[in-house]
Amino acid sequence: MNPGSFFCGSADHGVNRRGFLSAAALGTAGTFAADMTQLDLLRHSAWADDVKKKEKRVILLWLAGGASQFETWDPKPGRPTGGPFRAIQTASSGVQISELMPKMAARMQTTAIIRSLNTKNGDHGGGSSLMETGRRKDPGIDYPDLGALCAKELGRIDSAVPDYVSLYSSTEGRRKGTSGFLGARYAPMFLSENMVPENVRRLETISDIDHQDRAALRDLLAKRFAQNRTSDVIGSHTNAYQRVRGLMASEKLFDIEQEPEAMRAKYGPTQFGQQCLIARRLVEAGVPFVKVARAWWDSHGQNFETHRELCADLDHSMAVLLDDLKDRGLLEHTLVLTFGEFGRTPQINPSLGRDHFASAWSASLSGCGVKGGACYGKTDPDGHTVAEGEASAGDLFATILTALGIDPHKEYTLGARPVPLSDFGSKPIKEVLA
Repeated sequence: MNPGSFFCGSADHGVNRRGFLSAAALGTAGTFAADMTQLDLLRHSAWADDVKKKEKRVILLWLAGGASQFETWDPKPGRPTGGPFRAIQTASSGVQISELMPKMAARMQTTAIIRSLNTKNGDHGGGSSLMETGRRKDPGIDYPDLGALCAKELGRIDSAVPDYVSLYSSTEGRRKGTSGFLGARYAPMFLSENMVPENVRRLETISDIDHQDRAALRDLLAKRFAQNRTSDVIGSHTNAYQRVRGLMASEKLFDIEQEPEAMRAKYGPTQFGQQCLIARRLVEAGVPFVKVARAWWDSHGQNFETHRELCADLDHSMAVLLDDLKDRGLLEHTLVLTFGEFGRTPQINPSLGRDHFASAWSASLSGCGVKGGACYGKTDPDGHTVAEGEASAGDLFATILTALGIDPHKEYTLGARPVPLSDFGSKPIKEVLA
């Protein structure tokens, strides 16, 4: 080896531009073109329509900080704990929700409510972790969150779009989500600064042909390196590069300017509404799991003013999202969830706020696999305790997985230890399942 040289002298390094192009252009550059073609097919072809209708997807509307069940899904009008808002009748006979949610009241035929969650953890960090993974922390296991589970169970290994996207909220605490022991392959694409992924666009200083040439060279060298070597790490590395090209091609999915002005107007100008529109674009293109966070529901003071504002945003954005999914034939294959880390206390504190409360609170499920109009569980007249149908975080996860057609008792093997997808002892709530 010559002094100062980075090459070992092997003939494998003797690759010229013409050589690697003839050997690899049909492979790697073709893969990039295939990624672009796949996205076009997903958006436009009749074949894609059939594929999209068969694949299951999830949109989690994460109510960061803990929304009040009293001002959303389980109102207690006229009670000492009820607050100033009325309960209104929904499209489902006998089911009432808060008057702050009139648009969702009219769409209750697509939505099921669980009013009897008792998750027993009123701490933001602990409650978030519990409701993201469906189980309490274990010192010996790094559990994946719901998004990672869905990415693994519903995603396709050859997908040209992300498996799991978590849309940022500047006040949400930047909880990125975790793929746990499933590894980086199922980690979320977390948008921390804006609604379009950073560093996925080809630099203007690099031409398209040069970009394809570089990708082809990398692919050729990787194939030569992998010859006569057996390693999962090598395969994972190559797969990651191939997926990067697909992610670059999917950049436009995050751009709501691609939508007609009338559709953008329906969702409205709020960040949450615009992110719900992006979520629809992503699941329509085949992304299995999208999390959209709406903050900050942590209403220790001025609970009623806070919820008047936040519920208006949630009610409008969720209603438009459900309508849009239904109009596109996607709602029956897309599960839309609303919950956060816990609910709010029945007691109204001296600051006219409600504090953290995990003993009797609510979540909602809409669309895929759900019995619309169902209302499961019951709290006592003042909302202090669960009176009927107590459900844990594990039970909620088992219900979600079952609605998606995933066996919640399926096990992963971590070393010699079996780990079920939903927590040991958890059961799906059949009353809310179609």
